[in-house]
Amino acid sequence: MHITFHGHSCIQLHGTDHNVIIDPYLTGNPQATVQADDIKTDYVLLTHGHGDHIADAAAIAISNDAQLAAIVELADYMALQGVNNTVGMNLGGGASLAFGNVKFVPALHSSSLTVDGQTIYMGNPAGLVIQMDGLTIYHAGDTALFSDMKLIGERYQPDLSFLPIGSFFTMDPEDALFAAQWTKSKHVVPIHYNTFPPIVQDGRDYVERLQGMGIHGIYMKPGQVLNTEQWSVQE
Repeated sequence: MHITFHGHSCIQLHGTDHNVIIDPYLTGNPQATVQADDIKTDYVLLTHGHGDHIADAAAIAISNDAQLAAIVELADYMALQGVNNTVGMNLGGGASLAFGNVKFVPALHSSSLTVDGQTIYMGNPAGLVIQMDGLTIYHAGDTALFSDMKLIGERYQPDLSFLPIGSFFTMDPEDALFAAQWTKSKHVVPIHYNTFPPIVQDGRDYVERLQGMGIHGIYMKPGQVLNTEQWSVQE
């Protein structure tokens, strides 16, 4: 599998037979190296309903005739935006889709969108546990540190985890070190930092601290690709 980091929390999984994008925020994302029109995918997965995670979700799903999976209220909102093929799920629920399996697990955050001055509730925020091409991948979404991450570790022991480190809105690097340990992650990529001034952090330092704990931290710049066969990053 090859995995592209598009900046912020947007991850694209290029599998053997299927392509999955998570939290597509490209339009208005100062880190993005591609535009929404450049994305080719079969599936769109969403962790929660904030604009910096769903900005291009409907457009990408519609242009690719892709299936979109999210917490039920968010999936319903996406259907109202013209997405024809949605799967609305809830925390603890899993689904077998053509690419593999996705399960929605808890995240401690919020989930809403303000449209025309009105705040729309988008359901519970979530993390994603994805099983695809023989790998288990945990995308934590936006979250604080919480002790039930230990259950995710006991249950799944992810091959690869994407953990937010930005602070202000999510965990900071110190808490994300605990998250990496508690989830028993073998490889960890930091996300959700340096996009805006309040969430500036040193991703390289976080990765180095992971290495000192015996966890393989992987620093990725937007646009880079991770090869999971060798666990190496390429442009």
